[in-house]
Amino acid sequence: MGTPQELRTVISVDDFEGALRFYRDIIGMPVVAEWDTEIGHGILLAGGTATLEIFDRAQQRSIDMLEAGRLVSGEVRLAIRVDDVDDTFHRAVVAGAPLMSHPIVAPWGDRIARLQTPHGMQLTLFG
Repeated sequence: MGTPQELRTVISVDDFEGALRFYRDIIGMPVVAEWDTEIGHGILLAGGTATLEIFDRAQQRSIDMLEAGRLVSGEVRLAIRVDDVDDTFHRAVVAGAPLMSHPIVAPWGDRIARLQTPHGMQLTLFG
C-alpha cells in the first residue's frame, strides 16, 4: 500500500473571484498554479502542511459550541493555521466574512476564531 503524498481540499464556488480574493488576499495563501480555459477557471493555493481531522458527532458539537456557541458546521469545516489570528480575523470580517465567534484562547492553548467564508464554508482560524 502506498503512502499518501499530498492532501488537497477542492472547493467549487459560484463566485470564483470572490473566493480567490478571500483565500489569497485575506487569508494569505500564495498562488502555486492557475489555469484559465474556455471550460473554466482553477487555482491552486498553498496552505502549508495538510492533515485530515476526523470527529464523531459529539466532538463536532463540542467544538462548534466552543468556537461558535451553537452547532453550525456541516460535514466539512476548514481550519487554517495563520501567523496572527486576530489580524487575519479582522481583515476577513472587514472584507465581509460573517463572524461566528470572536477570537478566544481554546482549552488546548491555540488562539481560535470562527468565520463563514463568502461561499458559506465554516472556517476556523487558529494559531
